[in-house]
Amino acid sequence: MTTEEVLQALTILKSHYPTWQAPVVTFVAVSKGTPYQVLIATLLSLRTKDETTREATKRLFTRAHTPEKMLTLSEEEIARLIYPVGFYRMKAKRIKEITQILLEKYNGIVPDTIEELLTLPGVGRKTANLVITLGYHKPGICVDTHVHRISNRWDYVRTKTPEETEFALREKLPVSEWITYNDILVAFGQTICKPVSPLCKSRCPVNHLCPQRGVERHR
Repeated sequence: MTTEEVLQALTILKSHYPTWQAPVVTFVAVSKGTPYQVLIATLLSLRTKDETTREATKRLFTRAHTPEKMLTLSEEEIARLIYPVGFYRMKAKRIKEITQILLEKYNGIVPDTIEELLTLPGVGRKTANLVITLGYHKPGICVDTHVHRISNRWDYVRTKTPEETEFALREKLPVSEWITYNDILVAFGQTICKPVSPLCKSRCPVNHLCPQRGVERHR
C-alpha cells in the first residue's frame, strides 16, 4: 500500500473504531489519566490481557494514583493489588523503582521525552511512545505486535522487528496520523486483522485496499 492508500484505510477504520473495544491504556488516557497513570497502566498491560489490566489498574489507582501515594504502598501491597497481571511481582518492583526515581530526580513529574523515559527501569520504546502520545499529546508512534504485523501485511513497510517498524513509519507516515495510528491498528488487530486467519472477506472494511502480504489463510 502507498501512503495515500494507508491514509484512505485509516479514514475508513476511524469510522469503525468506536464500535471496537479500545486498548486499556487509551481508556486510562481518555478518562483524564495523568502521564504517571498512563505510564503505570502501560507497564501493567505488557503481556497481559486487556480486561485483566483494566481491573488491576482500577484497583491500584483507587489506592494510589500519584507518585507520592504510590510510594506509601509496599511492594507486596502493589503486587497484591495488580494480581493476576503477567509478571505481577516484577512489575510491582518496577513500579516502586520508577516511582522513587520520579520523585527523587524529576520532582514527581514523568519525563516528556522518549530519551529520558528510556532511562527508567523496564521502560522500552513502546511504553515511552505511549506516554509521549497519550500522556503528553506529543507526536510519537507506538509499535506493538499488532501495529508491526498490520504495517507489514499492508506492505507499507518491510521490517523484521517492532523497533524497525517504528523508525520506518516515522519516515513515511504523516505526523498528523502518528498518535491515532497505534490505537486504531491495535483495536483492528485485536478484532479483525488477527495474527492467524484474519477476517479479511467477512468483516474487514479495508480488504479492497490490502495486499494481504504474508497472509496464508483468511476468513
